[in-house]
Amino acid sequence: MSSSTERIALDVADGTTMSAYVARPRSGGAAGMMVFQEAFGVNAHIRSIADRFAELGFVAIAPELFHRTGPGFEGSYTDFEGAREHMAGLRPEGLNADIDATYAWLRTRGLDARRIGAIGFCMGGRVAYMANARAELGGAVSFYGGGIVPDLLGLATAQSGPILMFWGGLDGHIGPDQYRAVSDALTAAKANHEQVIFSQADHGFFCDARASYNAIAARQAWALVKEFLAAYGLQ
Repeated sequence: MSSSTERIALDVADGTTMSAYVARPRSGGAAGMMVFQEAFGVNAHIRSIADRFAELGFVAIAPELFHRTGPGFEGSYTDFEGAREHMAGLRPEGLNADIDATYAWLRTRGLDARRIGAIGFCMGGRVAYMANARAELGGAVSFYGGGIVPDLLGLATAQSGPILMFWGGLDGHIGPDQYRAVSDALTAAKANHEQVIFSQADHGFFCDARASYNAIAARQAWALVKEFLAAYGLQ
């Protein structure tokens, strides 16, 4: 399926303007996907994920969550310190406003709420979990979403759609105590969730631009993502 891409500007409720990368099928697209970035910006990897979804028939939008502190920021995977100041500038109220603006843009495209999903990686995995608690979604996917424990565990009771969560068994940033706490909170809330742990995968295993890339885990995870979206009627 052929697709097209563009950059757009979104007005956010706090008065800021947020750039976003959009990829969509040339035929229009009947489903939408919010793609939330890692700490390294809406870089080539995140754009490629949006492109993948466009090839599957989604209108995919990747908003620049660092637009308040570093518009256009694209950091190096070997320089986390360069991203730290932008990470420190994130606030829940700002992220919620960014989610609202991104979701509203998809809704104005005429997409039904239950045909809109969210996916995110690392800090974006946390934002996908937040989005699934804030907006009416057909489903969400979170890859190694750090920062959910402990402050956001309460959002487990507000998850609107099913959520698929991936974790790396070798992840030194997010240990078993954290992903088990997330799973326990979702189970206690009777939320529809699936937890997948790749025992031999590290943090960032899905990104082929990172040293921690694990081709086997990434291939399996992508197959599960597509099956999850199809099972719940998004694809």
